[in-house]
Amino acid sequence: MEVTETLNDGLKREYAFRLPANELDAKVNEKLEEARKDFQMKGFRKGKAPLPLMKKMFGKSVLGEAMQETIDEAMRSHFEETGDRPAFQPEVKMTKEDWQEGDDVEVSVTYERLPEVPEVDFAAVEIEKPVAEVEESAVDEALANLAKTANVFEDRPEDAAAEEGDQVVIDFVGSVEGEEFEGGKAEDYPLVLGSGSFIPGFEEQLKGVKVGDTPTVTVTFPENYGAPNLAGKEASFAVTVKAVKAPKPAEIDDELAKRFGVESLDELKTNIRERLQAEYGQATRAIVKRRLMDALDDVARFEVPPGLVDVEAKQIAHQLWHEEHPEVQGHEHGAIEPTEEHRKLAERRVRLGLLLADVGNKKEITVSDQEMQRAVIMQARQYPGQERQFFEFVQKNPGAQSQIRAPIFEDKVVDYILELAKVTEKPVSKDELQAEIAKLDEQEGTAPEAAQQG
Repeated sequence: MEVTETLNDGLKREYAFRLPANELDAKVNEKLEEARKDFQMKGFRKGKAPLPLMKKMFGKSVLGEAMQETIDEAMRSHFEETGDRPAFQPEVKMTKEDWQEGDDVEVSVTYERLPEVPEVDFAAVEIEKPVAEVEESAVDEALANLAKTANVFEDRPEDAAAEEGDQVVIDFVGSVEGEEFEGGKAEDYPLVLGSGSFIPGFEEQLKGVKVGDTPTVTVTFPENYGAPNLAGKEASFAVTVKAVKAPKPAEIDDELAKRFGVESLDELKTNIRERLQAEYGQATRAIVKRRLMDALDDVARFEVPPGLVDVEAKQIAHQLWHEEHPEVQGHEHGAIEPTEEHRKLAERRVRLGLLLADVGNKKEITVSDQEMQRAVIMQARQYPGQERQFFEFVQKNPGAQSQIRAPIFEDKVVDYILELAKVTEKPVSKDELQAEIAKLDEQEGTAPEAAQQG
C-alpha cells in the first residue's frame, strides 16, 4: 500500500492510499486459500477444490472483503506511524469512479486530527473560593418559609372578598357546549387563589368573590391538554362559593417540626442548617469550577478541530432555541443555524474538554463501577415506577453510559487540578454567594462548561 499526503492544513489531513492490483489479487488468493482448507465441493475431496474454480464462484465477494481489510489495516498502520488521532471517523472514498477488477485501488482518506494539548502549570493557577457560613437569620428565614407552606386557613368575615393567596371552598360543574364532561365536577373543593393548580384563567376569575356568590367561570383548555376531547375547547364552570379563608402561617414550634417528619424544632433547625450548608457548598463548587475554567481558557490556547466546534455550536444553538421555545417538543422545526457567539462558546468548550480529557488520560483518572452505579441510581430516581426499564436501557446503551460517565470523569479531573492550583478562601455572605450564582447562570445558561470528549 502506497500512502501520499495530499492535504496538510492546520488539523485537516488528507491522504491518497494506493493498493496495487497485484497486491489485492494476492490478498484475495490468500483468503481463498485459507477458506479452501475447510471447503467441500461436489466432485472433489474436502480442501481440494481448484483455486481458479473457487475464485470464479466467490472471487467478487472475497474481493470486496479483501479490499476493505487492506484499507483498514493501512489506516491502522498510518495512525500508528503518524500518531494522529482523528477527531471523527475518517472519510474514506474511492477516487476512481469507474474502477474495474484488475485496476489499482485508489482511495482518499480525509480527517481532522486531534491537537497536541500543551502542558499547563496548574500550580501557577490562582483561584479565589467564596465561602459562606450559615447564619441564624438564614435558618430563621427558611423556617418562616416552611411555616408558610404549612399554612392553615381561617374563615374571613362573611362579606369579605377573596384575595390572592386566599383559599376558596367551592362547588363547581363544568360543561362544554352545554354538556357536562367527566372530571369537571366537585363539591367542597379547597382552591388557593394563585396556586396555578387549575386551568389558566380559572383562579383569576374568582378573585373578589364572596361567600354565597355563584359566578360562571369561562376558560379555554390548552391545546396540549391531557384529555384530547377537551384540548383547545372553551368550557364554562358553574361555581358556588361556600367559604373564603385567609392564610395563617403555622406556628414555628415542635408541632411544625413533626409535620416535616422530625421530633423537635431543634432537630428541624439542624436539618435546615445542614441543607443550607450543602446548598452553599454546591454554589461554591459551581463558582470555583467556572473560575478554574476561565483561568484554564486563558493559559491553554491551542487549535481545535473545526468539525468538533461545528457539532458543539449546533448543539448549543439547538438547546438555547428550545429553551426560548419550550412549547416546541422534539425536532419538528426548521434548521437552527449557530451564531458567531455560539461558535465562540463552542470553541471554548471543545478546547477545555480536550484539555480535561488529556489531563485525565495522562494521570489515569478513571470512573469506578461504584461511582457509575451511584450515578445511575440517582438518575433512575427521576423516573419513578420505571427504574428497572431505565437500568436496562443504560446497560444496553453504551452512549447512555458515556453520558453518565463523562461529567463524573470531568469533576474528578477538576478536583485533581484544584489540588495543584493555588486556591484562596474568601468569606462571603449568603447574598454575595447568591449574586455570584446569578451572574454565573446569566453567563453560562444551562449548557455544560466543557464539551465532553470521549
